[in-house]
Amino acid sequence: MIVFADLHIHSKYSRASSEKMNIEELSYYAKRKGLNLLGTGDFTHPLWFKELKENLEEIEKNSGIYKYNEMLFVLSTEISLVYFQDKKLRKVHLLILSPNFEIVEQINDFLKDKTDLKSDGRPTISLSCPEFTEKIIEISEDNMIIPAHAWTPWFGVFGSKSGFDSIKECFQDQEKNIYAIETGLSSDPEMNWRLSSLDKFALISNSDSHSPWSSRIGRECNVFNMEEISYKELKNIIKTKNVKKFLYTIEVDPAYGKYHFDGHRKCGIFLEPREAMKMNNICPICKKHLTIGVLHRVEELADREYGYVPEGAIPFKKILPLAELIAAKYKIGLFSKKVFEIEEKFVNRFGSELATLLKAEKEEIEKIDENLAEIIIKNREGKIKIKPGYDGVYGSLDLNGNDDFARNESKNDLKRFL
Repeated sequence: MIVFADLHIHSKYSRASSEKMNIEELSYYAKRKGLNLLGTGDFTHPLWFKELKENLEEIEKNSGIYKYNEMLFVLSTEISLVYFQDKKLRKVHLLILSPNFEIVEQINDFLKDKTDLKSDGRPTISLSCPEFTEKIIEISEDNMIIPAHAWTPWFGVFGSKSGFDSIKECFQDQEKNIYAIETGLSSDPEMNWRLSSLDKFALISNSDSHSPWSSRIGRECNVFNMEEISYKELKNIIKTKNVKKFLYTIEVDPAYGKYHFDGHRKCGIFLEPREAMKMNNICPICKKHLTIGVLHRVEELADREYGYVPEGAIPFKKILPLAELIAAKYKIGLFSKKVFEIEEKFVNRFGSELATLLKAEKEEIEKIDENLAEIIIKNREGKIKIKPGYDGVYGSLDLNGNDDFARNESKNDLKRFL
């Protein structure tokens, strides 16, 4: 069975999350997107954990996969670790996957004396990555620990603000228990392939969604060929990087992510790494340090040229959400009623958003909305240009297809400072 899996989301109990991040809405929008398997998110939060136990039914005893309204779930959460190492403040977010409620209860019992689990769906713990990993694996070797959005500046394992230069440096003797990293919106596998030290890790992609809308949930996901739908099978596919079972990941263009380029949001400045380096990574307007983006950070750590593909690498496809295409084409709000209505026509015709984006024929798309047919095909072919995101600002689409769109914008902004 082909399974589209988004393993990292949040519930309504996480800060800055929609109230619609409940089981009913998640099930509805995940199916509408075209997902089969969804992480629950936030299993450490007592109220959400209670709701999960009351509403989810295991599809088969000891399968580790749960069901609600025909949507499959795997138990997951995100943890924020904040601590000092080598005289530097470290902030690392980790995605945790667990096989059953009993093991999750043990994890929550371990954490409840270290923080107020009710305060946030993504709790903050003052433990180091090695200490935390050792304890979670001690609770159960079936637990999976995956560095979340590995490159984001403040909370990624490789983040420019508080991260490390390698998985080994971060996890030390517990590196043996790390099988995968999450690429995050601002990077894609091609960027990660530039680091030979990452070859042994699976590169997974998830939405980290705080909203159920189709522009968020499932915008990045993993595509598996699973003989049986079970937690054991899921873990084995990720751990072994089996290319016959881990078919590909779906990625947004990394330029669309909020931290791809270097920049300073307050001053409206965004720069390619080379341009930032010429300025000693200082904002030309306010003279404060720029937020160093993912592209720059990859360049710092890379030991390979761009374009290198490691042996056994899992393929990927770059696809922007349908709602983004509709909003850009019609110049309307991303969360407007019109976007939803147009999107609904495609879902009704092709079965899901992902089916539309990945498979629908141009002639069939034209029957629904001829203005979007060419854009959807260009999206599938990776031919839509993006003005890069920076310092917490999402990238934006350029439907005119100007190859130098991003660079020209950046250079024009800088003319008066250079």
